[in-house]
Amino acid sequence: MLYTIPPMGILKYVLFLFVFLSADCFARPVSYPGGYTFMFKSNSLRDTAYLHYSSTSRNAVGVEAVSDKVSNDDYVYLRYTRLLFRKNHQKSQGNLYLNTGISNDGFDNYFYGIEGDWETRRIFTGFGYKRTETDRIDIDEKYFLAGVAPYIGDYGDLHTWLMVKFKENSYAKTSSLYPVVKLFKGNTLMEFGYSDSSNWDIHLMYRF
Repeated sequence: MLYTIPPMGILKYVLFLFVFLSADCFARPVSYPGGYTFMFKSNSLRDTAYLHYSSTSRNAVGVEAVSDKVSNDDYVYLRYTRLLFRKNHQKSQGNLYLNTGISNDGFDNYFYGIEGDWETRRIFTGFGYKRTETDRIDIDEKYFLAGVAPYIGDYGDLHTWLMVKFKENSYAKTSSLYPVVKLFKGNTLMEFGYSDSSNWDIHLMYRF
């Protein structure tokens, strides 16, 4: 293997401290033109660390290191994200994104998917679909997320969302429904969920 990834157990704590100690961020996979975004995700299928650059407000390219819990392999994706649609209203916004990536293991190892959201300052809804294909196994993943903000914070405040997430994947052949807490302040976002079947579902993001 041409690329090795640090032990993800250690990396989780390092990334948590980095995100917690850093101090306007939204859960957007494309940043402002010229901006960089770092993301870390962990769930029952994989741990990933992703850095991307937004060349425009609609396009982002980056590199994602993956520790795959299904195949027990470590590999790297070259990723591309495209904002397909954005609708701004006076008190709400809707977005639709295309995500795709190809692995350093070869052209037979890639993924593609779509994500969308609609939100006001009080209500958030989101969904996603991802298809991962490798030379060993193909996996379909789906999720739906909905929640409310218990209070309306001002600009620069700590913002909190209390949500419920429904998720299923073709590998486990099970579905799960579990609570999720999302926090963001300044350039930092943290999202944590847990269920007995899915275990920890973690998403950390930092913009710079």
